[in-house]
Amino acid sequence: MKSPLTGSDTTHDVLGIGFGPSNLALAIAIDEHNAGLPADRRINALFLERQPRFGWHRGMLIDDATMQVSFLKDLVTLRDPASDFSFLCFLRERGRLIDFLNQKTLFPLRVEFHEYFEWAAERVRHLVAYEHHVSAIDPVRDDTGAVTHFDVVCRDPERPGRTLTHRARDISVAVGLEPHVPPGVELSERVWHNSQLLPSVTELAASGAPVRRAVVLGAGQSAAETVDYLHRSFPQAEVCAVFAKYGYTPADDSPFANRIFDPEAVDVYFGAPSEVKQSLFDYHRSTNYSVVDMELIESLYATAYQEKVAGRERLRFLNVSRIRDVRQRGDGVLDVSVEFLPTGREQVLEADVLVHATGYRPRDLTALLGEAAKVCLRDDGDAIRVSRDHRVQTAPDVTAGIYLQGGTEHTHGLTSTLLSTTAIRAGEIHRSLLDRRTASV
Repeated sequence: MKSPLTGSDTTHDVLGIGFGPSNLALAIAIDEHNAGLPADRRINALFLERQPRFGWHRGMLIDDATMQVSFLKDLVTLRDPASDFSFLCFLRERGRLIDFLNQKTLFPLRVEFHEYFEWAAERVRHLVAYEHHVSAIDPVRDDTGAVTHFDVVCRDPERPGRTLTHRARDISVAVGLEPHVPPGVELSERVWHNSQLLPSVTELAASGAPVRRAVVLGAGQSAAETVDYLHRSFPQAEVCAVFAKYGYTPADDSPFANRIFDPEAVDVYFGAPSEVKQSLFDYHRSTNYSVVDMELIESLYATAYQEKVAGRERLRFLNVSRIRDVRQRGDGVLDVSVEFLPTGREQVLEADVLVHATGYRPRDLTALLGEAAKVCLRDDGDAIRVSRDHRVQTAPDVTAGIYLQGGTEHTHGLTSTLLSTTAIRAGEIHRSLLDRRTASV
């Protein structure tokens, strides 16, 4: 079919939906594969991204926040240590390699790792179409009734109300997670999710509105970082952290526990019975979920103690508590009702800001895939069945492939939504694409 984007008869070998780190890593693997090959041996790939440019958790790029994974778990190193798309090659090009090494750390600043992602994304810019919001994915059947391709429909950024359609033999879905808030919560100018922390703080500061008290709900890394950032950003305000735990739980980053993120651990998890999968997930939740780096925990505690000594306590921790109700008054102030769980006693906090640092959840793949979801097989729990090569298991009459990068914790374990095996997974999908292409010749 004629592609409205390229203006030529094009059927892509693979279309990527979403262009975060996961599909960026796949784009790099494909670009490296294509280098120097004749046109008939190259993988014809295109990646569709709804944002106007590359962006990864921009709202939480706090200036001094660091990564929670080693820089060696970048976009390529675990797949190919010799790749010039590595974080170290980025540092060399930026003239910061020696300076970084002198820090003696494995964990770069988050803003610097984002700069690395942008650098890599720009180098594969020829494979990406930004401002392309996918609205439908439709199976395409041949004369025998077999699904051989998918038509991916997206909004035309240059012609409002019109659409573009791209056809591909395979698609790679990597749309990331979406912010999660408690049921009934409506976000507003004063009620935020922490994913929009930086732009929301900037906008509030620019408005000149006073901030006397800010309340943060949540007990994980992002919640603790939000508390710390608000405390520093509004030096006259009281910041109240509300969580159901007695205190922040340290992240388990010990060497043995971290092996749950090894590539071999994905093989073990994938082949395990469902009850073993659940046990592994429960045992190792403390490596990633609702936990905080010990250094930040100690810093917050020290700040709170120093304020107690000084007699001016701006940092408060309302533990074993939950928010029962939030009402906004006519003057914009929020009345936040907080219940102390052991006694049921409630107090009402007058707050100018309420931040929900309540995590993220997988996007609804059924809604995203649309008609294509009907060809996907499901397990007894109604979850999409996925093969070890990250390809969705489909009906027998489907030869086109759907690869998932994320949303596969039920099959591939804790690393499904993390950066730890991004490079390895990209290599596995790339190899699967090549194997299937060879088999079809």
